[in-house]
Amino acid sequence: MSTPSPASAGRLLQLIRGGQATTRAELQRATGLSRSTVGLRLDELAGAGWLRQDTGTSTGGRPSHRIAFDTRHAAVLAVDLETRYARVAVLDLAGTVLAERALDLDIGDGPDRVLDRLARRFPELLAESGTAADRICGIGLSVPGPVDWETGMIVQPPIMPGWDRFPVRERMREAYAEHVGASLEDPTGRAVPVFVDNDANLMALAEQQAGHPDCAAFVLIKVSTGIGAGVVVNNEIYRGIDGGAGDIGHIRLHDRPDALCMCGSYGCLAAVASGRALARDLSAQGIEAATGAEVRALLEQGHPDAVRLAREAGQRAGEVLATVVTLLNPGVLMLAGDLASIPFLTGVRELLYQRAMPRTTAHLDVVTSRLGEHAGLTGAAAMVVDVLYAPDRADARLRAAAASSAAPAPPQGTP
Repeated sequence: MSTPSPASAGRLLQLIRGGQATTRAELQRATGLSRSTVGLRLDELAGAGWLRQDTGTSTGGRPSHRIAFDTRHAAVLAVDLETRYARVAVLDLAGTVLAERALDLDIGDGPDRVLDRLARRFPELLAESGTAADRICGIGLSVPGPVDWETGMIVQPPIMPGWDRFPVRERMREAYAEHVGASLEDPTGRAVPVFVDNDANLMALAEQQAGHPDCAAFVLIKVSTGIGAGVVVNNEIYRGIDGGAGDIGHIRLHDRPDALCMCGSYGCLAAVASGRALARDLSAQGIEAATGAEVRALLEQGHPDAVRLAREAGQRAGEVLATVVTLLNPGVLMLAGDLASIPFLTGVRELLYQRAMPRTTAHLDVVTSRLGEHAGLTGAAAMVVDVLYAPDRADARLRAAAASSAAPAPPQGTP
């Protein structure tokens, strides 16, 4: 992405959203622009409805006017898709949930059926939240598989049969238009954007923004049906070259060649330490458990066999995480998902601090999720906002809106 011009409205919006400059004087100092140029750019942003002004406190003179990003001028539809259920919500641009629904589904039913079922919930959510369809600026989708960020396609997902290389963005847009009764285009004539990313990535983004905004290297491990990691470096998701970063569930353990993984290989961490693996082991002992969610319920009840297996699973995860921590040197390592319990956390800490050098863990916080079951939804919404209001994208949207409003109306009677 090109570096935004310091004179662009998008660059000023970036400074305002980040809190680095919230008055005209601060914007002038931060950009070196003249007062008149700053005023013109702020007029552009205000004309789009993206800003609001708050009156600051006075110290004896005229009170200052603080400029803020108006997080209520638009809304986002967000979907957090799991293997057996999903959450769908309308959120404002600050990530506040305005309306939410949960539904049971089977991701193995394939993308056409699943995406259609999700979109059927959109009308009632919009009605409940009081949000008109033309205020939706984008749709964010969190999925339990690797995603090629540029194409939005899910690539070789071990636990999503039928989803490989499926055009998810296009199908989601079609389902949205069909069930909401809205145009595929926004008021400027541009396609309503759909963004797709891996669930651990988006959970990491949400958790880092909510609780650790100053952490320059943040790692989240999601342990549910499978195991994955999200990495946020300098406030941006690190995805690798094609979306494969963080797929630690398929790192091979040296001593479990008998453990068959969903990916078809043997010895993967996910085949030994995931919610699916623990459910299998508990079932073999005659304890009813088929999913990671059912393992979580047993852990919440303090079931001794579930507690023992979760601690052992944490130890196996800790073996792998010692390498992750040594490589990335994060400030926060967060555990999330169905197995993010005290026994699992205890097991991780035991092996992590035993295997990693003290230098790499001296300033490391190992914690559990703060946002819980809403991390995926919040992250999906944050992804949409971060992309649409990034400097280059914001400038392009402002130009498109200006061109649309400047276009002459067709002659009366023209079809």
